Amino acid sequence: MNEKEGCCCMTQRQTTLRPPAVPLVTVDPYFSVWSSADRLTDDFTRHWTGQRQAMTGLIRIDGKCWRFAGLVEPSADRYFTEPPAMKQTRLTVTPLSSAYTFEASGVALDVRFTTPLLMDDLDVMSRPASYISLKVRSTDGNPHDVKIYYDVTGEWCVDHPRQSVVWEQGKNEGIVWQRMSHDQQRVLNKSGDDLRIDWGDFYLCARSSDGVTVHTDSAEIRKSFARTGEVIAGKAIEMPLEVSEGKPVMAIVFEVGELREETVENLIVLAYDDIDAVEYFGDKLQAYWKRNGKNAMQMIADAFSEYENLAKRCEEFDDRVMKDGLKAGGEKYADILALSYRQAIAAHKLVTDSNGEALFLSKECYSNGCMATVDVSYPSVPLFLLYNPELVVAMMRPIFKYARSEAWPFEFAPHDIGQYPLGNGQVYSDNAREGQMPVEECGNMLIMAAAACLAGGGRSNFALEDMELLEQWTQYLTEFGLDPDNQLCTDDFAGHLERNANLSVKAVMGVASYSILMANRGNAAESDRYMNVARDMAAQWKVLADDGDHSKLAFGQEGTWSLKYNLIWDSVFGTDLFGEETTRREVEWYLGKRNEYGTPLDNRETYTKADWLIWSAALATEREDFIKLIEPLWKMLNDTPDRVAFSDWTDTVTARQLNFQHRSVVGGFYMKLLKDSGVKRTESV
Repeated sequence: MNEKEGCCCMTQRQTTLRPPAVPLVTVDPYFSVWSSADRLTDDFTRHWTGQRQAMTGLIRIDGKCWRFAGLVEPSADRYFTEPPAMKQTRLTVTPLSSAYTFEASGVALDVRFTTPLLMDDLDVMSRPASYISLKVRSTDGNPHDVKIYYDVTGEWCVDHPRQSVVWEQGKNEGIVWQRMSHDQQRVLNKSGDDLRIDWGDFYLCARSSDGVTVHTDSAEIRKSFARTGEVIAGKAIEMPLEVSEGKPVMAIVFEVGELREETVENLIVLAYDDIDAVEYFGDKLQAYWKRNGKNAMQMIADAFSEYENLAKRCEEFDDRVMKDGLKAGGEKYADILALSYRQAIAAHKLVTDSNGEALFLSKECYSNGCMATVDVSYPSVPLFLLYNPELVVAMMRPIFKYARSEAWPFEFAPHDIGQYPLGNGQVYSDNAREGQMPVEECGNMLIMAAAACLAGGGRSNFALEDMELLEQWTQYLTEFGLDPDNQLCTDDFAGHLERNANLSVKAVMGVASYSILMANRGNAAESDRYMNVARDMAAQWKVLADDGDHSKLAFGQEGTWSLKYNLIWDSVFGTDLFGEETTRREVEWYLGKRNEYGTPLDNRETYTKADWLIWSAALATEREDFIKLIEPLWKMLNDTPDRVAFSDWTDTVTARQLNFQHRSVVGGFYMKLLKDSGVKRTESV
């Protein structure tokens, strides 16, 4: 982001990065809509899966109609002379907002999409309400007559467009609202990955004081507004109406009137009440924001009444993150942090269990839809350790519960608890050992537990009731972790691997993590004992992994290499088990293996994993080396032809997406900030 001359605020920097997709409405795995185009007028907006979930924005300036979002004609097989697109002059993406500026006919329109995912306020963060601010101003000193039209389609509340919707509208305490829903309300009726929600209620809302009119009708009303400036309803449409056939929309018109020197702002809230959010070992659980009995209209009213305060808080948070990113790794690193923040949170659902405790449940997006996946949580945690470590604890609770149950037969940690949104146990392996990740998940759970404690999560009772499980998993690592047998790790797309050197590092750090937990409980003797075990394992690792000027991919495989991203916890925790010389050699090797779009994950293929690349770059002691390793990732984002939500698995030669998008693992991009924050083990822990 290049700082605009005369402006000192990081959040005002115009984004020079061309994002592969721009986050717009980003709340949870079902309520997450993006723009996959250079300009907001180039295409309809889409759910992160790629399914169209359209919005259209039109503005009439002195009688002439212009587009600022989407298209007027909803059918690809029909011709329509589209109104001209306003000129998009600016795009700024910050952690909590995506802001566009458009200009036409002496008028500027600022369109800001904000989802206030503030982790210090879980009621707000979990609130399924996202803002669209529309600000208009004259740029030529002349008065202009202005009217704004905006709509969203029935596609937002169905899984596929052959399903039908019903709708209603009304007013409530100064709010004009429209609500649309699938006509067949079968809550939590299925699980999977490439799915959209088809239960619950979708809302389009505005303040009645803004002089608005609302219309639920066919998308043909767009053409009426474009031609005449008025919304003229056609033949009355009856409910229920199939989305693909009737093209139903919820629309709103702002009668701005004569625009002079002042800037006029109109505010839209898009909200989605999913009724029940997930199923959790047989219990249907509601979203966190409902835990005190609040209903959808109360939630929406809060969103409006708190807007000015939340907008200020969001701007302050954005500025803080962007400045921290700039200091840690330069402008391109700040861009990466901005593009990843909302995605990392929106790949989760925050709910409360029957005991009132928070559960932060991830969806393994664009993989197999697994729920609360441990090796998806593990790479994501740097973001949450920085801004609310209690969310890391909330990620781990479901795994502990599953592991304590009779349904889990193994001595090691589970990989997941089901398939989103049905967390009733694994669905893919029939509890077969071959499909599990024993060392991987034991190490992940132990490292996350230690990191959460050091960062302040669950200060009083965290993991006390689960210490027996953590000890069991530590014993597993001491017996089987140093030289792992043929098994999967988190990079399971690469297949099984025997004697995985990077997986061995995770085992060592898992044992060290248990030492940290023992110290946290005041058991110095056990803490020392396990740290000595970890130190001995690390010494053996250095011999087994040595391949001259770098470490091997797997023990016994000379001439191989891989990113040893798990080493980063030795730096974060300050345990110094592997030594600075090990990390120095690794960083030098990674620098020498860079391709145009990043350093590959290992010697076998040219692809990389963005999260692991940034963790490996964070091993560098010199800021310049970190920047050299992560800037190719920025270039991949800028150049890739795959216009999807931030993919973490891409090719370092072609910049093409291999798979994966909209995954929570992008929270791992905050690892450099976590390392710099000084969250370390001390003797007084």
